[in-house]
Amino acid sequence: MADLVIKRGTVLTMNGEIIKNGVVVVDNGLITFVGKDTKVKVKADKIIDAKGCAVMPGLVNAHTHLPMTLLRGYADGLPYREWTEKIRKAEMKLTPEFIKAGASLGILEMIKSGTTSFADMYIHMDEVAKVVEETSIRASLGYGMIEGLNEDSETKLKNREKFVKKWNGAANGRITTMYAPHSAASCSKEFLIKVKELARKDGARIHIHVLETEDELKLMKKSYGMCSINLLNNINMLGPNVLAAHCIWLSDDDIEILKNKQVNVVHCPTSNMALGAGLARVPEMLEIGINVALGTDGAASGRSLDMWKEMRAAMLLHKLKDPRVIQAQKVLEMATVNGARALGINAGVLKAGCLADIIIVDLRKPQFISSNIPAALLNGASGCDVRTVIVDGKVLMEDHFVTVINEKNVIDEGMDAILRLESECDQSC
Repeated sequence: MADLVIKRGTVLTMNGEIIKNGVVVVDNGLITFVGKDTKVKVKADKIIDAKGCAVMPGLVNAHTHLPMTLLRGYADGLPYREWTEKIRKAEMKLTPEFIKAGASLGILEMIKSGTTSFADMYIHMDEVAKVVEETSIRASLGYGMIEGLNEDSETKLKNREKFVKKWNGAANGRITTMYAPHSAASCSKEFLIKVKELARKDGARIHIHVLETEDELKLMKKSYGMCSINLLNNINMLGPNVLAAHCIWLSDDDIEILKNKQVNVVHCPTSNMALGAGLARVPEMLEIGINVALGTDGAASGRSLDMWKEMRAAMLLHKLKDPRVIQAQKVLEMATVNGARALGINAGVLKAGCLADIIIVDLRKPQFISSNIPAALLNGASGCDVRTVIVDGKVLMEDHFVTVINEKNVIDEGMDAILRLESECDQSC
């Protein structure tokens, strides 16, 4: 007997196949069968009837700063440099209690909108890890590092190493850990070399911002006579274990390095537009085979953790230059297959042997009446259309009701935290 059977849905495998009247069988946290409903007769502890719905892999948010839900709207309308200055002052007020409230709020938002895995880098990350453990979502977590801030370099590296070892493989394997230096502009070359050595010793991935702004490009050329990509390449940090967020100000040679080193790029279009950071050369990177995933960035810049909005932004933004680039299917792959690959998890597609991270999207709405389901989803869907969310074969939300977290309490505590933080910032920020 299987643990779970999802039947009668339109199954988007993200593996090149759309199965109408399909079935997905789940046992012990893994998908054991995907195919036509007529081809399998399996008894299960739980059966979900997905008639009129799309059944697809859960979405992967490959770059965010989750507790920044508490700073959503706090610095709206400011250019990047002024935005950063205002946000940094507010961040100095963030205690572990604030971080827990912000992380809970963010995870609730992600579950309700169909995200099953995310990559996060921020501060007080033990609190984020605890919320991930309690809510049954999947996450790759990195404790952020800006050299010279709060701790001396050696203490910072030792504390980050402790975090990596403590949480890697926790929550029955749903949590993996990364080293998370903020950027090549905020960490010295010597510090980055030490991070690289720790990551290799511990078999951990690296999550880093790369060429998010033109200011970073100018600073790196002034300081090192080269851009961030070339510096990271020169110290042998780049590789398939790296998540490089943003990657906007790239030269042709930079793109070739990313390809040759098999670096995972994370595109954050909404945040990039909101802060006036620039337009990443995503179509060119995809064209030559670079693995490009999608991320919302933090809610303070990206506004939302809803990956449907991020997908739509990615698709429409790049059509400004050419409407033929980045079609709906490719964007869906960026948010599922590519994201899972970037995080190093066996998910992102619906096929036997993969992790049972699955979402069910209600198609019984006028905007989805179409012969092209991927395009209809990209053009019409929002997080509100996600009906059911499953991670590791466990139902986290069913028929829009979140089962792993008390939604009212999280919202009440989040609002209270925002009001207290705002009050503290008004007094001293």
